[in-house]
Amino acid sequence: MKYKEKKAKPGPSDKRGVADIAEAAEWCRRQGIEEIECMIPDLAGVARGKIMPVRKFLATPSMNLPLAVFYQTITGDFPDFEGLVGAVQSDTDVFLHPDFATLAVVPWASDPTAQVIHDAFHPDGRPVGESPRQVLRRVVTAYEAKGWRPVVAPEMEFYLVEKNIDPDYPLKPPTGRSGRPETGRQGYSISAVNEFDALFEDMYEYSERQGLEIDTLIHESGVAQMEINLRHGDALELADQVFMFKRTIREAAMEHDIYATFMAKPMAAEPGSAMHIHQSIVDTETGRNLFSDPETGAASPMFFSFIAGLQKYLPVIMAILAPYVNSYRRIARDSGAPVNTQWGHDNRTCGLRVPPSGPENRRVENRIPSSDANPYLAIAASLAAGYLGIAESLTPTEPYDHDANQTGISLPRSLLESVVMFEDCEPLAELLGSNFVAAFGRVKQTEYETFMRTISPWEREFLLLNV
Repeated sequence: MKYKEKKAKPGPSDKRGVADIAEAAEWCRRQGIEEIECMIPDLAGVARGKIMPVRKFLATPSMNLPLAVFYQTITGDFPDFEGLVGAVQSDTDVFLHPDFATLAVVPWASDPTAQVIHDAFHPDGRPVGESPRQVLRRVVTAYEAKGWRPVVAPEMEFYLVEKNIDPDYPLKPPTGRSGRPETGRQGYSISAVNEFDALFEDMYEYSERQGLEIDTLIHESGVAQMEINLRHGDALELADQVFMFKRTIREAAMEHDIYATFMAKPMAAEPGSAMHIHQSIVDTETGRNLFSDPETGAASPMFFSFIAGLQKYLPVIMAILAPYVNSYRRIARDSGAPVNTQWGHDNRTCGLRVPPSGPENRRVENRIPSSDANPYLAIAASLAAGYLGIAESLTPTEPYDHDANQTGISLPRSLLESVVMFEDCEPLAELLGSNFVAAFGRVKQTEYETFMRTISPWEREFLLLNV
């Protein structure tokens, strides 16, 4: 019997959309929920939190965690807090309150379980500035103050790989239903996707039960590399969906004895994985796309300034869009990834692509973020760059219609270089929050130092007996 067959069948309404504690109690009763996973996304996009019985959660839906949870590195370590958090001690508790709109079942759990994403607050009621959800809210609030609403649509690339329990060995493509792994690249192949039909059936079922709106699934150019597109919508809601989808595909894959990975460059000879972000701005009252002139339908000045902001600030936000040392293995010539800040119409070699569309759907696709980026922070940073372009009335370069990567690499090539640029940018710190910028920079510096303590196989192969 497969693990998934032990789970409860879908209830009459197991999608999210609950408004308050009373509705949550009724929803949990209908679903027969026994436990609640109370989650927050940390700086890496990892789900942290507590699991509690549903009765306790409904009686006291708020909980506390140490502030240090937002300073934890991907290795589980903590940086030196000296001079970083000011008067607030790193072990001071912060209080988490559920966003009931995110309440959903955990469809892979053996017992009836629900999950809900929380927001973090200081004891005096202030939002915790280091929280990725709050960082995105700050940016969205800046748009709302102008009467604007950003609309986003993420595209996520990931690899399916054979289980790998020894990190010293390279990753391998998994075996599909044919009994054979892929040996060549099968971009857009239907049959290559069908190799993993059972896995993707589970993925779709799990996604539907959580209210995740998957638009399309395709096979990308890498061996066993896939791409999932989500429907466009509210920035925070879409970041929540990416956060939950990553958990979903990992769980579905493990039930089929393989891994799903969002590493930016998991295999040396294969293309990297990206998280492309489509972005537009609409008028809050009318819903009109502000990237298009209402009379002529032509691109508006706001559209061009948004692009110019991205061009100016893409190098500065690379620490967020490419947050690990592995991320920069994707930023290389002939890697298939854009390595520039050029923009162009339907030009996938540009870091910024304008897809073909009518005036009502005019948008900009940011193709720089890697799939390992925290979705809340990547969306926030990209929208912040565009916002600053509008605020500063910037003008973009001319659109590029050739291979833009031939213009050279115009992005930082290392994590440490990116972090220095990010920490030194005052306009971004004001928009994203100075506490967040300080926390993020310190965490990334600590992760880099941890990486530098690891000796790679390349060093042993080429330096051991030759230098």
